[in-house]
Amino acid sequence: MKLSPELKKLGDFTTTMRVLPIAGIAMVIGLIAAFVALGLLRLIGFFTNLFYYQRLGSNLVSPAGNHLGWWAVLVPVAGGLIIGLMARYGSEKIRGHGIPEAIESILISGSKVHPKLAILKPLSAALSIGTGGPFGAEGPIIMTGGAFGSMIAQFFHLTSSERKTLLVAGAAAGMSATFAAPLSAILLAVELLLFEWKPRSLIPVALASATAGAARRYLIGLGPLFPTPAHPVFIGPAGLIGCIICGLLAGALSALLTGAVYAAEDAFAKLPIHWMWWPAIGGLVIGAGGMIFPQALGVGYDTIGSLLQGNGAIGLLLGILLVKSTMWAVSLGSGTSGGVLAPLLMMGGALGGLEASFLPAAGAGFWPLVSMGAILGGTMRSPFTGIVFAVELTHDVNMILPLLVAAIIAHTFTVLVLKRSILTEKVARRGFHLSREYSVDPLEVLFVREVMRTRLIAFDGSATLDDARRMLKDGHPSRGQHLYPVIDADRRLRGVLTRKDLAGASGDRTLIFELERRDPVVAVADESLRTVVYRMAETGFTRLPVVDSAEERRLVGMLSLDDLLHARARNLSEERSRERVLHIRLPFRGARKPVPVEE
Repeated sequence: MKLSPELKKLGDFTTTMRVLPIAGIAMVIGLIAAFVALGLLRLIGFFTNLFYYQRLGSNLVSPAGNHLGWWAVLVPVAGGLIIGLMARYGSEKIRGHGIPEAIESILISGSKVHPKLAILKPLSAALSIGTGGPFGAEGPIIMTGGAFGSMIAQFFHLTSSERKTLLVAGAAAGMSATFAAPLSAILLAVELLLFEWKPRSLIPVALASATAGAARRYLIGLGPLFPTPAHPVFIGPAGLIGCIICGLLAGALSALLTGAVYAAEDAFAKLPIHWMWWPAIGGLVIGAGGMIFPQALGVGYDTIGSLLQGNGAIGLLLGILLVKSTMWAVSLGSGTSGGVLAPLLMMGGALGGLEASFLPAAGAGFWPLVSMGAILGGTMRSPFTGIVFAVELTHDVNMILPLLVAAIIAHTFTVLVLKRSILTEKVARRGFHLSREYSVDPLEVLFVREVMRTRLIAFDGSATLDDARRMLKDGHPSRGQHLYPVIDADRRLRGVLTRKDLAGASGDRTLIFELERRDPVVAVADESLRTVVYRMAETGFTRLPVVDSAEERRLVGMLSLDDLLHARARNLSEERSRERVLHIRLPFRGARKPVPVEE
């Protein structure tokens, strides 16, 4: 079958050569983000050394080894006070995880981030973590990388979509450089930030992430961040059942942690003091928790590494699940600055350590690693990011199947139990609903010819105004028609008339072609409805005559917004209407005995 000219114009993608300069800018942003990630890690180390050890240095150390005694309780309080002042008099955007703020910038602010945020966000995050905050660096670096990407984009004449691409490119590059995880950074961008799956955005983001990942090898070092012992390629049916149990428990913990964070936020909102003081109160909880369980302070990369080596004593596991989780939920609810990925990894690892006591043995660190990926899939609702992230952090590709089972089960649990994730709940609380479901637009796969109306009134250009009014009065079968095409003897479209044109015209012998509006906006029968919707939005016309082709312009129908709604209704019907298509008749069933009929 020969394609029409309109169908020949349609392709798999709408990406143009414009993607090349955007990709070039994205690679520059990726390189900058790698240096930003290095700077943030060094800054965290600087504040940790300064506040806990009273020395100058930028190497990452754990606050757990400090010798401050009870004075250590005041360190997070001091950090919280400074962050509260920075948020109130600098930028309120520094409060929170980092990823919700990036989402909000994309969806609400046209991907425009204020330049001062590129300085204040990493500074506040480093101060928060460096003074003992139980957070990760990934959320702040994602927001910081995004801020640099947006700031650079604002120097060029770009569309909002192109600015969004560069913002996300900076965010993905920041994560890639921080964790040596370029592929999971791209998946995070797709699952959480881009809100589309198009080459125009995927190509620049992927190249930015790859650039940052390559630069990390020279600036920070090679991965894996958490080396693990070798694990078996296949763990058998018992092990897979264990992965299902692991996924269910991770999903339950994800729901519990999400609820705890926002319960803490609601509790702080009821306090009769300004929010500026909330991080200091959260800091008090951190300090008290640090006295009970010092390993809960700071990022905790060393603790995560220990869990993955199978060195999780029962005291360590319970301390993480009880003390670390409480400190994290309360301090995050207070509005301080910090990320969620590293704490989730630690809590998932602790859960896996407990599970290792009753699930089948599969090697040291096996169940902690499975639980880490599962809790990311459940809490952040990004299962593929969780799976690939766990593999990239450890370079253990044998774990793909167990991670896949556990992460999808955890994701299923939270999707059914919670309306929103820990990230999108914060966006919703700011008055913006975010849908995480992506699918092909039904208007993309339906064509004009499938929904257009073919019963309509069309006027001959040589007819008179009196003829037109008589035709309408005779009740022609075109109820609700407001636009009337004007055609010639070969049914080629000449122009259009509206009801208002007919009502305001005078002179019964006036010819229609004298009144017609020429060169009307039209739809072509072989065009997709999505193309026509864009045309309606650009021109403001919501009723279009339909022609067979752009060259011949023979009238074949009419399309209006009502017809587009019918197309949507058809799509809903396909999703909701259930029917049994195939019926099986069993051959061994006995024939029915005839029912006797009394005469």
